[in-house]
Amino acid sequence: MIKSIDFLVETVNKCGGVLGKPITYLKEDDRTDPPAGAEAMTKLVKVDNVGAVVGSFASSVSTAALAIAVPNKVVMISPGSTSPVFTERAKKGEFNSYWYRTAPPDTYQALALANLAYKKGARKVATLVINNDYGVGFEKAFVEAFEKLGGTIVNKSKPTRYDPKATTFEAEAKGAFGSKPDAVAAILYPDSGGAVIKAAFEQGLTKDVKILLTDGVKTEDFPKLIGNTPEGKLILAGAIGTVPGADGKSLAEFTKTYKEKTGQDLGAFVPHSYDAAALVAIAAEAAKDGTGDGIKSKIREVANAPGKEVTDVCEAIKLVKAGTDIDYQGASGNVDLDEYGDVKGSYDVWEVQPDGKITVIDRVSP
Repeated sequence: MIKSIDFLVETVNKCGGVLGKPITYLKEDDRTDPPAGAEAMTKLVKVDNVGAVVGSFASSVSTAALAIAVPNKVVMISPGSTSPVFTERAKKGEFNSYWYRTAPPDTYQALALANLAYKKGARKVATLVINNDYGVGFEKAFVEAFEKLGGTIVNKSKPTRYDPKATTFEAEAKGAFGSKPDAVAAILYPDSGGAVIKAAFEQGLTKDVKILLTDGVKTEDFPKLIGNTPEGKLILAGAIGTVPGADGKSLAEFTKTYKEKTGQDLGAFVPHSYDAAALVAIAAEAAKDGTGDGIKSKIREVANAPGKEVTDVCEAIKLVKAGTDIDYQGASGNVDLDEYGDVKGSYDVWEVQPDGKITVIDRVSP
């Protein structure tokens, strides 16, 4: 994700930058830890005087950082914080239009995962979630969607929510897998989530249970982290999941140039990261102002119709500089931002192969 933002900044700076000078680009590590994220945001706001921040990835960190960004009039645009909580809070007017995201909220992904579970024949599903904004927000939306389809949530009265800082997960593994569900909808982060699934396997609870995963663990390191069966097969082989997909007009071109630039294939949220940074740059140029208020005043205008559709960021900057209305079409999608800072998007269905590779096997819409 960071490499794609590096790529965006380099591209824009090569074509003249924003407001006639190179973008000043600073990086802070939030360590997927809310207090560390708040500390990083405080530095960016108070010491570096930034106008906008691309991030955070984790919803819990974005929540902590927003408490500092909003009162200080700094725009935050996340490429990966997908908790539905942000939509609810934006509806109450808490963010004063300083919050946006290029990845769709989990209300849509939960619906996509519920549809996928039902389509795969699961009728009794247990939920297993990380106890934070991401996990609990996703769980609420998934339960509602799956029950609407006619399915049953077997641990609804006593949901299994795990503390990522815990050292043992036997009880949580039993709570989710012990009730003999057809499938477990596991909304996890890699390190701690891997330990829960491993604990379930070690207790003999994963046999014949379909494991449903989400964007939080779509990485080829995750199956390796959980490990192999005594027969040498990956415990997680055959698990399926959803992830916000990318279907933007410039995706093919972006995929090609990103690979040439970095030597890497596109991972989850990479196009979303590029687009988040692109919108900040274009909005600042359109506003002729790099402050949070300037960026906020133009970000939806450059992202949404009406306007000339444009996929190239340098072209977009040139057009807004000349006073032309544009509708930026991103690599991740059309990045149309609604009044709560949300985009809609579509979802890729991915599967863990026996060799640990992750392949996209389908696409689902909410």
